[in-house]
Amino acid sequence: MNTTYKLLALDMDGTLLTNEHQISPETSSWIKRAQEHGIHVCLSTGRSFGNALPFGEQLGLATPMVTVNGSEIWRAPHDLYQRYLMDVDLIKKMYGIAAHYDTWFWAYAVDHLYNKENWTTEIDGQEWLKFGFHTEDDDVRHQILMELQDLGGLEITNSSPHNLEINPQGINKATGIAQVCSLLGLEMSQVIAVGDSMNDLAVIQKAGLGVAMGNAQQVVKDEADVVVASNDEDGIAEVIRKYIFAKE
Repeated sequence: MNTTYKLLALDMDGTLLTNEHQISPETSSWIKRAQEHGIHVCLSTGRSFGNALPFGEQLGLATPMVTVNGSEIWRAPHDLYQRYLMDVDLIKKMYGIAAHYDTWFWAYAVDHLYNKENWTTEIDGQEWLKFGFHTEDDDVRHQILMELQDLGGLEITNSSPHNLEINPQGINKATGIAQVCSLLGLEMSQVIAVGDSMNDLAVIQKAGLGVAMGNAQQVVKDEADVVVASNDEDGIAEVIRKYIFAKE
């Protein structure tokens, strides 16, 4: 067993989960084996806590979690450690951009997920964590990106080639996993971080071993230390087998 790595940080959609949004039996088996050998397994996702928790429970995880791309860090399930909120004025401006382009959008508040079909008039009365846009029109998405960059104060990534995900500037999965390391008494060099999209890029770059899934966006593959099989081909099981249970 390789004793270099102590924490396995896993993105969910496109990484841990198959395209059917399930954890395969093979992947589940290897994750449980890693846990039994003292490896911390941390979900590191753009999803909200409520959308991530059932999968953590399925795996029997009682370890820290990073949700909403780093806007929330959980010491353990239901035990919030840190939360970073977005400026309400920026939320209003991003809503205005979405309305202008008539594009699909969503926004995570602490207690609710809003989108184009169920937006709120009580923007000031909410605590906001993340805003997202989705369009398959490359030109429109590029125009939105330009306007977002002009706003300033934003951390702009994506979780698919067709969307943009926005957090407070300086907040991402890398900052979240760094805080998880602090909680666990670990260094980033002891982390294996696995993902497939731009919202995984920062942590893949900072981790001791940055891993891109076979289905990852090309820029993520280019920056990763290694590339493994896709999410539908048990890439996570490959990571654990090759880089945790391989001999040093």
